Amino acid sequence: MRRPRRFLAGAALCLSCAAPAAADGIILDGVSAFTIGRGGTNIAFADNGSILHDNPAAMGQMESEGMFQLGATGLWTEFQYSDANNPDTVGQHQFYVLPEISYIRKMSDEWAFGAGIFSPAGFGSIFNLEGQAPFPGPQRYKSFGSLSKLLFGASYTPTDRLSFGATMGPALSFANFEGPYTLQGPTAPGLPTLLDMEVDGFALVWSAGVQYQLTDSTSIGASYQSRSKIEASGTTTVDTPLGSTSYDTDATITWPQSVGLGVRQQLTSRQVVSADVIWFNWADAFDSFDITLTNPSNPAFPPITEQFPLLWQDSVSTRLGYEYHFDGGQVIRAGYVYHRNPSPASTMTVFIPAALEQAVSMGYGWMWRDWNVNLAYMYSFGSHEYETTSQLIGGDFDNSVHYDQTHAAAISFTKLLGPKQGCECSSPIR
Repeated sequence: MRRPRRFLAGAALCLSCAAPAAADGIILDGVSAFTIGRGGTNIAFADNGSILHDNPAAMGQMESEGMFQLGATGLWTEFQYSDANNPDTVGQHQFYVLPEISYIRKMSDEWAFGAGIFSPAGFGSIFNLEGQAPFPGPQRYKSFGSLSKLLFGASYTPTDRLSFGATMGPALSFANFEGPYTLQGPTAPGLPTLLDMEVDGFALVWSAGVQYQLTDSTSIGASYQSRSKIEASGTTTVDTPLGSTSYDTDATITWPQSVGLGVRQQLTSRQVVSADVIWFNWADAFDSFDITLTNPSNPAFPPITEQFPLLWQDSVSTRLGYEYHFDGGQVIRAGYVYHRNPSPASTMTVFIPAALEQAVSMGYGWMWRDWNVNLAYMYSFGSHEYETTSQLIGGDFDNSVHYDQTHAAAISFTKLLGPKQGCECSSPIR
């Protein structure tokens, strides 16, 4: 419908197209191979380009004069859904690529600056299900949503051990929903439709953080990321038993604010353990998805105001990481993540698969010429979610079961600038 516009918007962010997430709700548990390999922990680290996203204060604690990082994460989804008409249905397996790039430079002992592109959140699925009346037979349920950020950051280091940092920049979000949908109101609640909606928009987002070196082997950090409230626009086509029309569409897409605390502890000259705890404010961001449809192409149809209930709850993500450093710049990593599913069973649909609760990860890094190369893998999974009576009008998802899992594989190339360039020492870089 609006492919050229989507392409140009994506190009404006250097092709920073996000994808469905292996994550807390639909927020990624790590945005680079560095962090994914150690369970997403990064708030108290200063060894990779993703610090610009996770805690910009860490730019002031880098042991090098700067760094350039380029990488990508490939995500493979496995979603399952079951109800009386669709026993043990597996959604189409999807593969998505999430790029990340960052450049950070220390300008003096006090000041460091950086810029980067990150894709920290998303959702999406494709199911072919038996539809209900008045649209029986095989029906396609398709969704895609994404959040990408272009961030510019700075950090200030008043002492050797203490740094403050902040970022600001535009966030781009897409949302696409296609398939049978019963209107929830306030306009025409209960009206069955076939919906095809596509919207996108920008908003200004920011973050702030602090990092402190308690000792030569212990660092702590804290970070805040603002919500991304995006007033998106686009088009929607609506088919009903009475006819069809298209609309101009305005929708509010809100991604949650978060607060995180992290600690990094170097146990020996070769071993590092880490922990991050992050609160996500889902209750405010995903209470409902608000849509306004205007200017119908068919004058027999009225404008529509729609509120799709989500009723998500806040969640706390606990992330644990481990690293062992060998001679020659080699390192192995492992991690574990736990968070509850923020989506209540009563409002779960196949459009936003989010029943992920735990993740395990591993990673490996080595020096190649002057580059630090890192690989990582993360498996995310949850429990079977049983939805007896849906709160959604229409009963489309009554007596259903949801089960989600994802696989993420990441690679990153990091080049340190300055004294630590090409370092092959066994001791970890902070």
